[in-house]
Amino acid sequence: QKEAPWSSISNVKKRAYSRTRSKSMTPEKKKKKYEFQEHGKTKVIGEFDGGTITSDGGVLLLRELENASQVLKKFAECFVDYRNAEYIEHKVEELIKQRIYGIILGYEDLIDHDELRLDPLIAVLVGKSDPTGMDRKQLQDQGKALAGKSTLNRLELRSDDPKKNGRYKKIAANSQEIDKLMVQHFIKAHTQAPKQIILDLDTTENKIHGNQEGRFYHGYYGGYCYLPLYIFCGDFLLCARLRQANQDASAGSLDEIKTLVQEIRKSWPEVEIILRADSAFCRDEIMNWCEQQTVKVHYLFGLAKNSRLTQEITLELEQAKAEFELSQKAARIFKDFTYQTLDSWTVERRVVAKAEHLEKGSNPRFICTSLSKETFEAKNLYQDFYCQRGDMENRIKEQKIDLYSSRTSTEMLKSNQLRLYFSSIAYIVLNDLRRLGLKDTHLSSAQCCTIRLKLLKIGAKVKLSLSRIFVSFTSSYPFQSIFEKVYS
Repeated sequence: QKEAPWSSISNVKKRAYSRTRSKSMTPEKKKKKYEFQEHGKTKVIGEFDGGTITSDGGVLLLRELENASQVLKKFAECFVDYRNAEYIEHKVEELIKQRIYGIILGYEDLIDHDELRLDPLIAVLVGKSDPTGMDRKQLQDQGKALAGKSTLNRLELRSDDPKKNGRYKKIAANSQEIDKLMVQHFIKAHTQAPKQIILDLDTTENKIHGNQEGRFYHGYYGGYCYLPLYIFCGDFLLCARLRQANQDASAGSLDEIKTLVQEIRKSWPEVEIILRADSAFCRDEIMNWCEQQTVKVHYLFGLAKNSRLTQEITLELEQAKAEFELSQKAARIFKDFTYQTLDSWTVERRVVAKAEHLEKGSNPRFICTSLSKETFEAKNLYQDFYCQRGDMENRIKEQKIDLYSSRTSTEMLKSNQLRLYFSSIAYIVLNDLRRLGLKDTHLSSAQCCTIRLKLLKIGAKVKLSLSRIFVSFTSSYPFQSIFEKVYS
């Protein structure tokens, strides 16, 4: 019976087999009791003997979402597995789901998965046929349905050619297919082509604390770091590219823009595209490319101030100062004019200036755009359009703080790029949950950490039988009405 395939064993024998294995695998050890301060005259004692209880009961909602969107399945199809099929117990899709769901649930380190592999509900989420793990080939693995930290680490140590360069690097990732998947997911989320979309570009810093490949010092951030490039359209993440810090913030962004626009135009040939970013992206090559496109691609970039620009608004700054002295409130005056740099720009371009005076003094700001005056008046263009790009920074914070995109700590740059992809796909999954399941609730604009805390972190007891998996959620869960809404 022990040598026979699991599928050929009867249900009665399976139950007996599982009980025997469970007892043989679980060494008898004295459970520790934790005595807390007394409640009046009553003792308060804690012990880890509650049985199969999970703190992540809400993940079943993610499973339903994945069954509909298939985004993780499509992501797994961007990988090529060169492992010997005879020895594979964890498929690439299962490994990827385990890693990304772990990130979503707040388990940022691979070492966390040595405990998570015992959670049968996570095994259900990943798609394991036997959530108990009793069908594992090796005796020491039985009872642990999921992969441990070492197996997941070999997934992250990706290779471009596993046949040649690595005994342990046998899973390859196709970056171009992953990039395409992110854009296609955005496109398919729309039932019809929009008339206009705004692509927000920005960079951030991922601190480096070791001797990772591509390590450079960045003066602005005051340390060794990477400079990942992000491109969002609203809440949709379209690009996450890890880059070295020894280059301009806009380096390589035009190539990413061209690829994105080309992919978007395949589905939406007439859509108007507007690029929006801070002054780091106000580069002649990007603006020239936009101006040369036959189908509209506009730009709206911040423009770094200099003495010539400030001189252009001398009167407006004096007027703003006079208004502030009268009202003791921030005064702003906007001016529209054309401007060309001495040598870095090839043509004159429209510039909008904000002559502002605050309690701390003069605060001039400038933007450069290809949008016409007839379409956008200066004040509205700056306040109602350009300033909205600040919301993208919140999305980047979600990536870095809530989904650990800054944990680019492996030795190789390409492995760190894969970690950035994992974080990005985790964001896409949670954004889908927010966009679809939480629509018309008070969590419709909640950040990822709030969604995790209020919707996914639900205490539940899990009972497994041959025909059913019972998940008993805690009766004191305070957001049952929202859970019901998402479930529906």
